[in-house]
Order: sequence, then structure tokens, then C-alpha cells
Amino acid sequence: MLHHLNVVPVAPSRVVVIGAGGFVGAAVAERLTQAGVPVLRLTRAEVGLLAPDAADRLAAHLRDGDSVVAAAAIAPCKTVAMLTDNAVLTLALVTALSRVALAHVVNIGSDAVFIDQTVPLTEDSPKAPDSLHGVMHLAREIAFHSTVTAPLAILRPTLIYGADDPHNGYGPNQFRRKANRGEDVTLFGEGEERRDHIAVDDVAEIVCRVLTHRSTGDLNLATGVVTSFRAIATLAVGLAGAGRVIGSPRTGPMPHNGYRAFDIAAIAKAFPGFAPLPLAQGMAMAQAAEFPKG
Repeated sequence: MLHHLNVVPVAPSRVVVIGAGGFVGAAVAERLTQAGVPVLRLTRAEVGLLAPDAADRLAAHLRDGDSVVAAAAIAPCKTVAMLTDNAVLTLALVTALSRVALAHVVNIGSDAVFIDQTVPLTEDSPKAPDSLHGVMHLAREIAFHSTVTAPLAILRPTLIYGADDPHNGYGPNQFRRKANRGEDVTLFGEGEERRDHIAVDDVAEIVCRVLTHRSTGDLNLATGVVTSFRAIATLAVGLAGAGRVIGSPRTGPMPHNGYRAFDIAAIAKAFPGFAPLPLAQGMAMAQAAEFPKG
């Protein structure tokens, strides 16, 4: 749950977005810029977080009173080597952040830290990841809590979609792109798994609100609605006006036992009036942005 240090929203004096070249970091930086907030965008070009002097170089970019969004990670984390690199990256982050009198720190994490459940997940659900990606994010949360002394918010988005996503993972982004190339969308099994997907613009909006409220604590970022992958593929084919949705033999168990839902009461409590984009509307917006007609 979040606690607002600013009951009335106040724009930060400056926000440093670490990982501003990535999908989420870029969206956050753009949303803040639109709101008139001064933003320093840091990418690999400015600070390579795996370099031996990464902490020193990052700290040199920071100044007292800054708010920081930590959106840099090697993700999805699929191998032990990637897990090790993420540990090195996290060490550089928390070391640098602990050297400056920051106003606020926001860490972009992941819902992968949670154990699978048959009921909607909340911020208090047990954290017992069974994937390297989840282990990485849980270790990162612990590192931030144990090292960063500034007011800290941990945000845990579920699956994120939107235009220009570079990961192209199984789901809305990949399905749209296949359909727009006129290709069939082939599902794992019959695509019966039900998952929550959140638009990257909604993630950026919530991050902006967390910064202006100088919120502390943790918050899961989701819509509260689960949709089957078959339904998502059908939406993608409809938007493109091409392709077919095809099932295939399933070769392994369904991830998360085929169900991963969220109770978003904490979002409603923290930010009354905020309404996440429905999946169909968000996918249509991403389609228009990535594949404009005419």
C-alpha cells in the first residue's frame, strides 16, 4: 500500500529517469515532460551500469533534492548469467542512490515476485518467485529497502503492452505485429490462460502520480481484468484486418496455472478517479500509433 508524503500533489524539482532508453523508462520520461517536470534522461550511453565505475558515474549525475525513477534492468531475466548481471547492476544503482540526499526514489519492479494463487493478488500476497526473473526482482526490492535511505516506492507492473515495445513477447504486442504482417497468430494450446495486461501509458501515468504525491510503500500495477490469450489474439487480428488465430498442441504446463489476476483496490485508494485503459481500447491505441493508416 502507498502512503502519500504530499497530500496535495507537488511537481518534483527534477526527476532522473535511469533506463530512459527502455520501453517503460521512455514512457515515464515523456509523461513527465508533458507535465512540465524537468527530466534528466539517463541511458546506457550516459551510464553503463555494468561498468566497474558505474556507481561513481551515476552518482555524478545526481544532486540533492532529485527524485529518481529506477527503470533500468536486464529483462526478462532468463539465465543465471543475466541474474548475476542484474545483481551487479542493482549494486551500482543502490550504491549511487545512497550517496545523495534524494527527495524520492521509485523502483520499477515486477509482479513476478508473487507466488501463484487462485485468487486475485494484492500487495500483501506471498512473495515466493519460482522464476529467475522473479528472483531478480525480489532481490532488487530487498536491496533497495536495505540500502536506499530516501523515501521509497516499489511499483510492480504486470504484463505491459503498447506501441514500440522492444521485447515483442507472447501477447498483445507480438500478436498485433504478426497480424499486421498478415501472419497467423499461433497460440500455446488454445490460448486459454487468463492474464491481466496494463498499457504502458497507464504505467507512466501512475509513476507520475506517485512522484507528485511523493508516495512511499508498494503498489501493484494492473487493471483488475483478466483476458484469455485467445481473446487477445482475436482482438489483434480484428484490428489488423488480417491473419487467423490458430491453436497448437501444448508442450508444457500453463504458466501461473493459467490464471493471474489482481485486486486493484490499492490503486483506487491511492489515486481515486484513476481508471486503467480497457485492453481493447489500449490495443487500438497501440495499433494506431504503430501502424497508422494512410
